[in-house]
Amino acid sequence: MSETAPQPKPVPSRAISRPIFERTFKINSEQAIRVIRNSYHRLMVSLYAIDVILRIIGREETVDEIESLVSQMIAECAEQLQQEKLRLEKLKADNGITETPTYTHPREFVAKIASPQIAQFVELIRLLDQLMIAMDTLWLCQVISNKHCIAARLEWQQRLQRLANKIVTMERHAHQAAYEQGHGDEVRLAREESGLLVEPEDMGALNQK
Repeated sequence: MSETAPQPKPVPSRAISRPIFERTFKINSEQAIRVIRNSYHRLMVSLYAIDVILRIIGREETVDEIESLVSQMIAECAEQLQQEKLRLEKLKADNGITETPTYTHPREFVAKIASPQIAQFVELIRLLDQLMIAMDTLWLCQVISNKHCIAARLEWQQRLQRLANKIVTMERHAHQAAYEQGHGDEVRLAREESGLLVEPEDMGALNQK
């Protein structure tokens, strides 16, 4: 009886050792918590994947352009948040409000900073949280109406989520372009080594277009 030849063991892909900061923050408002829950993880993956994919296909200038565009979009959103926060803080001061509410279910947010753009977006989430605290304070003190507060909370939450979605879409287009240029195997290997999903969630839908 012949023995079955042993099968070679698959060679495990080599994980890339990349620099990262781990920072822990307390997030109070429900709106900032929702942005983290609904958008943060997918955005972090996309920001890293953009760099991985585009450098594989040798488009360094495109990486620089996208990084610059992402930083600009985040900075513009941060400026808008900061201006609104300053307006609400002045409204608090004009009404003699000095107290700050506590929150019933704050969350501990562990941010893994693997790129400057990720750090920018994390600060955007923290700024949103600060803005919501100021807004909630004015609402509890009856300076702004319940109707206005509900609408404003949703508007700012969705503004950050729309920004995150734009960046995710940029990554998906980059991934598709790499496939169309014949770099599919290289992209898959790089994503595996980088700890990313081998395929974006909607890659099948993109390939059907």
